[in-house]
Amino acid sequence: MTASVIHQAAATPAKAIALGLLVLAAGIFSPASQAQQQVFRIVGPDGKVTFSDQPPPAASKAKVTATTADSGGAAATAALPFELRKVATQYPVTLYTGDNCGPCTSARAMLSTRGIPFSEKTVTTNEDAQALKRLSGDNSLPFLTIGGQQLKGFSDSEWTQFLDVAGYPKSSVLPASYRQAPATALVTLAPAPVASTTTATPPPPSTPVIPPSSSPSGIRF
Repeated sequence: MTASVIHQAAATPAKAIALGLLVLAAGIFSPASQAQQQVFRIVGPDGKVTFSDQPPPAASKAKVTATTADSGGAAATAALPFELRKVATQYPVTLYTGDNCGPCTSARAMLSTRGIPFSEKTVTTNEDAQALKRLSGDNSLPFLTIGGQQLKGFSDSEWTQFLDVAGYPKSSVLPASYRQAPATALVTLAPAPVASTTTATPPPPSTPVIPPSSSPSGIRF
């Protein structure tokens, strides 16, 4: 992986938190903004890979792989209590994590302890890092989205305030049967085509053409 990922644990200043909460209350924190969380991985006819929040035109003949920040956990959400299901549907939570990331572990534990149903996306490849930068503007981890609201770096107090404003319960109300969906890669790459192992059948040996003999007895010299 060539793109570096910064593990950011610093808390956001209180003024920034307050401003973010005002923005959230003003309506930017809404289901409509979730559409901005979709990233398209585009492989052009020349093999060049680019990332965009808009699909390419059909005439480009490019191969497209779409990934959505809130695409996971839909089936599990259906089994939640009504009020929690309503909040989780309006403001789905997605956590982006990386390998050997202490703050990511703390972030995951915080969400699990509070009983927040969330989807987890792992950032381990160069393609993942590029997609994360497209979504968040940089490569800091952990990264959290609550609906359209983005939170960079783990801060227990900051995340708690945003989850409260979104309407998530302050303590877990998850049913005992609830199981967290496994983490998935941010960008799912299409499998490479398998080279054919079929050995071509060689053509049969050609039969030499024998010119007609000029000898009446059929003897060739």
